[in-house]
Amino acid sequence: MTDYSEIMSRHPGSNDTQMRRAIAVEAARIMAEQGIEDFLLAKRKAADRYKVSDQSALPGNVEIEAALREHQRLFRTDLHEQGLHALRTTALRLMRLLREFNPRLVGSVLSGSATATTEINLHVFVDRAEQVSLRLDEHGINHRHAEKKFRYEPERQLSYPSFKFVAGNQAIEVVAFPIDGLRQAPCSAVDGKPMARAELAQVEQLLK
Repeated sequence: MTDYSEIMSRHPGSNDTQMRRAIAVEAARIMAEQGIEDFLLAKRKAADRYKVSDQSALPGNVEIEAALREHQRLFRTDLHEQGLHALRTTALRLMRLLREFNPRLVGSVLSGSATATTEINLHVFVDRAEQVSLRLDEHGINHRHAEKKFRYEPERQLSYPSFKFVAGNQAIEVVAFPIDGLRQAPCSAVDGKPMARAELAQVEQLLK
């Protein structure tokens, strides 16, 4: 097993980029093969693999997501494309069912970095969260209530009601935002920028 401290003592300053890349690739492999969705957890496991404790040597989430996409292209091309298509198809069906709530697809199913165990994440916009629960009940979808926290600014976090359920073998989470939540998306856990959201027509286009 590679010991980063030994590398750095032999070649000070020369292996920072190489090790950062290696950790990103290993974290991506862990996410793809172990079904881990948490970037920080995958990063820590990869850092342990290389015996790295220096936080400045660790890659950012953007680097890991890029490595994850590369891993999927290189090693799981057909499987990944089929799986992603199935995830987006399921998301589209649910978006049509919740059409009145202006649903938006978010997360790795939208970005294309989804793995076999990825949860489908939708945002909807309503006057009252109970409207979503009632609509799911009407269609016989058993669900449980939860809350999800989002960051908008470094010091500003807000929690919203969410509804979790399983369709077939697929885990789904629908988060109910207030109507004006359409105007500002929360920050992405990957790059800290406003989260990308795709409306129904955009998801239909992705599937063509």
